[in-house]
Amino acid sequence: MQEFFNMGKDNFLREQLKKHFGFDTFKGNQEAVIRNILDGNDTFVLMPTGGGKSLCYQLPALLMEGTALVISPLIALMKNQVDAMRNFSEDNGVAHFINSSLSKSAVDKVKEDILSGVTKLFYVAPESMNKEENIDFLRQIPISFYAIDEAHCISEWGHDFRPEYRRIRPIVNEIARRPLVALTATATLKVQHDIRKNLGIMDAAIFKSSFNRPNLYYEVRSKNKDIDKEIIKFIKANQGKSGIVYCLSRKKVEDFTKILEANGINALAYHAGMDAHKRSDNQDAFLMEKTKVIVATIAFGMGIDKPDVRYVIHYDIPKSLEGYYQETGRAGRDGGEGKCIVFYANKDLQKLEKFMQGKPVAEQEIGRQLLEETKAYAKSSLCRRKILLHYFGEDYTKDNCGACDNCLNPKKQVEAKELLISILETVDLLNNKFKSDHIINILQGKNTSEITAYGHQDLEIFGTGCEEDGQTCNAIIRQAMIAGYLDKDIENYGLLKITPAGKKYLANPDSFKITKDNDFEEEGNPEETPMRGGAVCAVDPVLYAMMKDLRKKLSKKLNVPPYVIFQDPSLEAMATTYPVTDEELQNIPGVGAGKAKRYGLEFIELIKRHVIENEIERPEDLRIRTVANKSKLKIDIVQSIDRQVALDDIALSKGLEFSELLDEIEAIVYSGTKINIDYFIDEIMDEEHIEYIYGYFRESETDSLRKAIEEIGSDHTEENIRLIRIKFLSELAN
Repeated sequence: MQEFFNMGKDNFLREQLKKHFGFDTFKGNQEAVIRNILDGNDTFVLMPTGGGKSLCYQLPALLMEGTALVISPLIALMKNQVDAMRNFSEDNGVAHFINSSLSKSAVDKVKEDILSGVTKLFYVAPESMNKEENIDFLRQIPISFYAIDEAHCISEWGHDFRPEYRRIRPIVNEIARRPLVALTATATLKVQHDIRKNLGIMDAAIFKSSFNRPNLYYEVRSKNKDIDKEIIKFIKANQGKSGIVYCLSRKKVEDFTKILEANGINALAYHAGMDAHKRSDNQDAFLMEKTKVIVATIAFGMGIDKPDVRYVIHYDIPKSLEGYYQETGRAGRDGGEGKCIVFYANKDLQKLEKFMQGKPVAEQEIGRQLLEETKAYAKSSLCRRKILLHYFGEDYTKDNCGACDNCLNPKKQVEAKELLISILETVDLLNNKFKSDHIINILQGKNTSEITAYGHQDLEIFGTGCEEDGQTCNAIIRQAMIAGYLDKDIENYGLLKITPAGKKYLANPDSFKITKDNDFEEEGNPEETPMRGGAVCAVDPVLYAMMKDLRKKLSKKLNVPPYVIFQDPSLEAMATTYPVTDEELQNIPGVGAGKAKRYGLEFIELIKRHVIENEIERPEDLRIRTVANKSKLKIDIVQSIDRQVALDDIALSKGLEFSELLDEIEAIVYSGTKINIDYFIDEIMDEEHIEYIYGYFRESETDSLRKAIEEIGSDHTEENIRLIRIKFLSELAN
């Protein structure tokens, strides 16, 4: 490499770039990073997805003596990187990886190429580096430098913490001391510090690129029961474009993939629980554009170099803003269109908090803070780009980015000067030693155990501000942080600190206007709407009224309550999508094969006549087909009931609370499956009580459990009422 320095020609690296990769110019900081690596220096690279991070170590590896050891977290990522490098070279041996997917003969071939000096880039997982046999082998080869890709995995504060990454430095010391290059696409200031400290490269040259991706559009939507319909409509409106739908659980990935397929969308699933071969095939199908849509957990996408992903949808709220930023960063890597839509529901955050139970206390606290930041991003009505960039320590000076839902639909600003003064004074008075919740509780006048323990109920400021739910105060705190008046001490789990600018504001306060947070409506009480996915209201009120009349007529004829035939949400869905065949009727929420056969014919005939007489063009493309729920749990429950296993024993064997088992059985019955639980009811209830509750539901105009408890609950338990309702619906409705 001395030739490069002796020549002193600025165009040397550009010539090598053109020769090896076919590019004429470098992007962003690439050239400066490469020069620093060629100089033999430790290097820290912070470059957003799509910025060309991989090239920063690939080109120096090709130019330097020896083999660069690249530490990478995923098999799929290694394979993708190695395949890409081989496409640029005449010799397949230029890049190799070793991991558990390779046979012994394949591993032997890799080692042979490396020892012969052919291989310039050698990819390993941190787990593989721990093996003594691999350490012994690595000692035999001349290493040019170490590249630690996805370096955020080192930090417990990162979104993808991997304990094995924290052992990299000691193992490197065992092999050979060479320069270290740490690279990541997303890291807060705290994570950046952790990476450098753990790798022992505190003096490394730091290269930061802007986190701003101006071509990406950010939007947060309320997650409700129509989420499947919303996503399907979006995908169909963007037909022919590549997109990723992220889900938190493997089960949701599989279920939603089936729903997309049922609605004519060619989609494939990807998650870590799948067979490795199938997972790899699905990834390749997406890269080769055999399918346009992939439904995946966050296991998919790290290092996947597909430039034309046009949308990234998060079905569930992500665990952290870092994770969210990296996942959305897979859209529009070519600088073209990239739509990033996330669905928010508070219950998803509560579920994620429950998942943290049982982990070490410190880890739980970190996890809760990361979730709080995600919640703040979702609920805030500020420019989303400004919030994201501030989270990563970067200022975005524009007031309106023009490419997020909040900027395109700005909210009216309200004056918050007095509340801001109160918040800043309280933080200052308490010497920067408490988190935002504690500050808000003081201003609200709440006598929490923590407040009384510190005697903060005696402060003059106690109870002087902040509304009951604290939303406005939370918004002020977040917007004061962006304005530079407050800061969070990340080293101490998010303690609020007043900044010099905040103290200056207190000395000379002026107007401080804020936009109130978005108020996302939560999904309604499922108890009152046991069927999922029905229309919120009928599109065709005339047809809806006609069907209600038909239902009433049939209920008198058959001597059953109207809701036994079809519930209101089913009629609303029929008056929206106009089903005119038995198959289409079965795709209506709450209408199984049994109900369609028993009651459906007259409704189909009515809908057909209405469509013809009014020349209605049916919105077939908007009809969302549901997938029959054939989950193993429900099948096991039905089979156990067929064998007359006691329901409490079924609950115990499945690890369910009894009420949770009843939830599952109710879902089974409402979907149209007939079951018989008389054997259990007869054991625990006398005949008189059974007949009384059964008679109530026969006479009632509604199957509402809440109403039933109000009217007959004083003499009967909720569980018994639910059991008889299941019996009644199964016998009469199915």
